[in-house]
Amino acid sequence: MSVEIRTNGETVTAYLSGELDHHSAKEMREAIDNAVELNMPSRLVLNFKNVSFMDSSGIGLVMGRYRILSRTGAELNITGTSPQIYKVMKLAGIERLAKLEEQ
Repeated sequence: MSVEIRTNGETVTAYLSGELDHHSAKEMREAIDNAVELNMPSRLVLNFKNVSFMDSSGIGLVMGRYRILSRTGAELNITGTSPQIYKVMKLAGIERLAKLEEQ
């Protein structure tokens, strides 16, 4: 699993790729949180387009970033989810926390 962070104005976008599981989630959380702390964005976009597998650690990653962003009033968007990941996120109620878009 890897994450590429790009900043454009007040938006930070994290491009996730590979498998998102408990082994890779910590490194990704740290990279995303560092970018958010440094840039103080008004919006964080988590792009799941290149995620091949996700377990419950992916839900935890999203919920943790939501908690951090809610302190500043920033918005969370999730994009590029496969139909399977989209379904898991819908079942977990993520659409109540973030704007959720399927691929």
